[in-house]
Amino acid sequence: MLAILETGGERVRINSSISWVDDLITEATAGDLVPDDPAATGVVVNVESRKGAFDTSSWEPLTRGAWRFRDEVVVEDVCSTGFDLHVRCTPDDVEFTFRWRPQLSARAAAQLLRTRFTLLAREVLLQYPALWRASIRGRAPLHASVCTVGEMRPLLSGPGGVGKSTLTAKELERGGRAISDNLCVSDGVTAWGVVEPMRVDRRVGRAVTYGRGEIPLPGRVTALAPSVLVVLRRGHDQVAHVRSCGTAAAVRSLVTGTYMAGELRRFWGLAATLTAGTGLGPAHPEVEPIARLLATHLPSVEISLPRQPGVGLAELLTLTEAIA
Repeated sequence: MLAILETGGERVRINSSISWVDDLITEATAGDLVPDDPAATGVVVNVESRKGAFDTSSWEPLTRGAWRFRDEVVVEDVCSTGFDLHVRCTPDDVEFTFRWRPQLSARAAAQLLRTRFTLLAREVLLQYPALWRASIRGRAPLHASVCTVGEMRPLLSGPGGVGKSTLTAKELERGGRAISDNLCVSDGVTAWGVVEPMRVDRRVGRAVTYGRGEIPLPGRVTALAPSVLVVLRRGHDQVAHVRSCGTAAAVRSLVTGTYMAGELRRFWGLAATLTAGTGLGPAHPEVEPIARLLATHLPSVEISLPRQPGVGLAELLTLTEAIA
């Protein structure tokens, strides 16, 4: 496979030599791959068919299972996927090279826990490289998304399972557009979507965790500048409640929702290892400062969703306009 993926505000050039990895990438990107451009710069992801370990015999130990040499880093069994990783930085690119070298336990997990392995492998191969380069460029990952609802562009925040995907799916059926299902990166003004399938609470598409199914996200756009920050909560009433939300509460929702997200659970450790080894980027992605920028410059509302789904985002945002 030779292809380009625009994700998280980064251009990722993918070069894979393993057929089952090609299938995994194709399924995860759901039509968002475009033909390879040799001149493309940004992030390079190589998946090699070689089985040998990366040579670190003269390298400095960085931590358990990781070594560095100048601005290069090698990590064994990165994020427990069975892939070894070599990272090399140039003035134009960050190059991630993977080799499939699983221990027996990792090989067994890939076979017996296939859904879990598939989700983790595509995070490590596609999402984490783009997220780390975005952090070098002053952006931060957020467990949030932006969609269009008429003239409004709500940034939906809240923990996993609160109902973001359900609300977004309904707006897409009505002709709206969205940057992603759950993940984006932001500089405090614009949000760039991380390419991923949409997970819905019904048995359609490919079955994944928590009784959900995956479907392609229709009408995806690369980026949107949000016009309102919406903090979502799951209520216990039969009706929705909409109220104004202070800056501190909005920041707290964005930050805590991001750190609770299962999709990012292993990213923080990998990002810290790569930054320690290369000297590039912040010691920690600027999640809280970016969240504060968004919450300071955008009107914020809190929506407690009813116990049973049904009400649409357009109707809820009509109530927020009345509050404003």
